[in-house]
Amino acid sequence: MTQLLQSYAYLRPSAVRDSTAGRSLALETSGGATPAGEVANPRFFSGFLTAPAAAATALLAVADVAAARYYRPGGGASLDPVVTADGDRLRLESFSGCCGVYARLDVLAPGLDGDDVGHGTTNVDVNPPLRQALAGLGGLDPLHLAVGPEELAVRTFDGEFVEKKVPLPERWLRGFAEAQVLAPGFALRAEVPAAEAAAVLRALPRPTRQSDARTTRWVIPVGRTLRPTTRPAPNAVCLPGPERLLTLLPVLRHATTVRVYAPADADGAAAVAWEVELPGMRLTLMLSQSASRGFSGEGGVLHDLAAGPPAADVERVAELLAWEPRIDVGELSGQTGLPADRVRAALTVLGTSGQIGYDLAEEAYFHRHLPYRASAAETRNPRLRAARALVADGAVGLDGALARVGKGDDAHVVRTDEASGRLSCTCFWWAKYRGGRGPCKHVLAVGMVRGTTADLDAPSTVGTNTTADAEATVDAHANTNTARSETAR
Repeated sequence: MTQLLQSYAYLRPSAVRDSTAGRSLALETSGGATPAGEVANPRFFSGFLTAPAAAATALLAVADVAAARYYRPGGGASLDPVVTADGDRLRLESFSGCCGVYARLDVLAPGLDGDDVGHGTTNVDVNPPLRQALAGLGGLDPLHLAVGPEELAVRTFDGEFVEKKVPLPERWLRGFAEAQVLAPGFALRAEVPAAEAAAVLRALPRPTRQSDARTTRWVIPVGRTLRPTTRPAPNAVCLPGPERLLTLLPVLRHATTVRVYAPADADGAAAVAWEVELPGMRLTLMLSQSASRGFSGEGGVLHDLAAGPPAADVERVAELLAWEPRIDVGELSGQTGLPADRVRAALTVLGTSGQIGYDLAEEAYFHRHLPYRASAAETRNPRLRAARALVADGAVGLDGALARVGKGDDAHVVRTDEASGRLSCTCFWWAKYRGGRGPCKHVLAVGMVRGTTADLDAPSTVGTNTTADAEATVDAHANTNTARSETAR
């Protein structure tokens, strides 16, 4: 797996510090994007947490996910969580090292008491001593939170400068893109008291070295309870790799309600999200379809990338993104004059570089601007590259509802279902996943050819460079769009 080397530079380690004024949770920031441009160590918030013990436990859960590998444990996974400030809340996000678990803590306005929340995205240092301190926090004493350094004070501590060089798998970025495509297809399947959810989790099998990554459980919502079962049943919700949910157990003692989201039409194993309602906060844990399956390979972005939404669409949508806490497709459609499906396609392209997330509770997208750079989405999606190569090589032959893709013994037949319009293929990938992990390269290639009116002698121009143009557009607007948003406020 290709890796990028991401360097995080912190002025000093994050820590819980005691003083005569009480305790302070100081989260140090690394380089990130703000309305003023790229900043080495941005400052987003200084004030009090209204539910300090709950906040500390939830933050530790996000850090635990970033440090964990649930599939084939043992390898290093040490990415520092991403924090996004968008004027009325703080969002802290992480992926597990195996990319099969996504965690996000939303600290909402009722959970914060202090200065205005800034705008921007960066990484925050979570080190072993801080994790130990967070685990020991409790009681009712107030806890001051500072996200980012007090510049003048901290710069006097040059001796505590911290630098981390982290190998960043490309699949981590792809996980962000796939999660925001997958989540809008989820529906609220259950809402239960926290005590009921805790009872279900306590009954789950504990992970061991011999744990089967394909272990799956189900729960059936019955009123305000969840009835566990080992087999799928009508209205049952899948718990894939259920031991991955145990991260939530320490948090549930502070929670009031737990909501379970999953695809409404799933009849077998499927991804799931558990959302824990805390005082002034929400903690969301999303699990991939199985413990051995990372979000990065789901292929949900491929159709939109293959269609190649015009760069002008992506630019018009990007101009309106300004670390907004709620991005509504209908509102964007009205503001840009684009149909809703073209707005969604543009958001997908922006999401491939980590610019877009999705909030299940608010049924809306949100904007983040990751502090690192990555290559174009096409280089991170081998199926897309392979499909473009097939089209460029003239290896797609159409014959009504059928298409022959490839040459010689490597050729496969792609069939279009007349009733649904869906494509299927005779290749091994399609036989194994049946479209459950996105289209194969042959289906993508046929879609590219059928979706263009260009001469087939040069079909590879369809959608080419769209994502590269989009990433350049996002960079160009990273400063101006937030300034526009703050002016509007």
